[in-house]
Amino acid sequence: MDRNEKIARENLLRKSEKVLGISIKGYDFNNGIDYEKIIESFKSTGFQASHFSRAIEITNKMIQDKAFIFLGYTSNMVSSGLREVIRYLVENRKVNVLVTTAGGIEEDIIKCLGEFKLGDFRANGKELRNKGINRIGNIFASNSLYVEFEKFMGKALDELYEEQERTGNVVCASDLIWKLGEKINNKESICYWAWKNKIRIYCPALQDGALGDNIYFSSFKHKDFKIDIVEDIKRLNDSTIGLKKSGVIILGAGVVKHSILNANMLRNGADYAVYINTAQEYDGSDAGALPEEAVSWGKITPNAESVKVFADATIVFPLLVASTFAKVN
Repeated sequence: MDRNEKIARENLLRKSEKVLGISIKGYDFNNGIDYEKIIESFKSTGFQASHFSRAIEITNKMIQDKAFIFLGYTSNMVSSGLREVIRYLVENRKVNVLVTTAGGIEEDIIKCLGEFKLGDFRANGKELRNKGINRIGNIFASNSLYVEFEKFMGKALDELYEEQERTGNVVCASDLIWKLGEKINNKESICYWAWKNKIRIYCPALQDGALGDNIYFSSFKHKDFKIDIVEDIKRLNDSTIGLKKSGVIILGAGVVKHSILNANMLRNGADYAVYINTAQEYDGSDAGALPEEAVSWGKITPNAESVKVFADATIVFPLLVASTFAKVN
């Protein structure tokens, strides 16, 4: 054999060690269509399918271990049809604490007053503005819905102000959300079921969005109206201390993700963690950080079972719930 050929072959066909583990294999449609087995096949499919399968395993362990479960979700999850999935979890007491952004509160209430419609990611912004239609990705929400929301919020804020004047107690953000859930009295609402089942919803960015706008306008009418942020952070942080097992499921990222993880740092970290988002870590943001970074802060325990699924939650979260919470009585 030519010397150059020998060197090339040795480099190209380097001797390898035996690789252990799960053999890569996908679903065989010759066996017909079985949706449960298709999801089961994700475990051996590779890439994000296998990460998703791992998310199902970890979530089921949370449930089996009777972990105290924190569910975090950004407002766009409620803009979409995931609102109904989240409502199911709250209605059936499958989770213990919710953390969301202002849009996650206001859009849940707004959808009780009217409907969002499927639109187009490429819709012309100028034309939509002239028609009074707001775009959330490929979902349309008309301005008229926000007008109705302002009327609803105005009455709620007036009641809370009168209560503050009568008792001298300053309302906190989760109490405001509690009041909205009570007043909306609609079984399609996440906030309603949270109030009904006494599940706290925390909103660390309450002043954002239409919710913040209405608080702003209310301040002209009630100049001495206050909202206490100290009591809410105390309640959220206290909810983690002394837990036998703590699990976190976070859809999206940003302030929701950090608030839940930071609270769990006070108990030396969560025992289980499932992230579902598309954020990258190259810019050092907490949004894109992998679970291993949270371990370094003590937000997730060193021996925790954790996974990040890089995926659109609107696709995978309903499948995760179907394979976990919805199977458990």
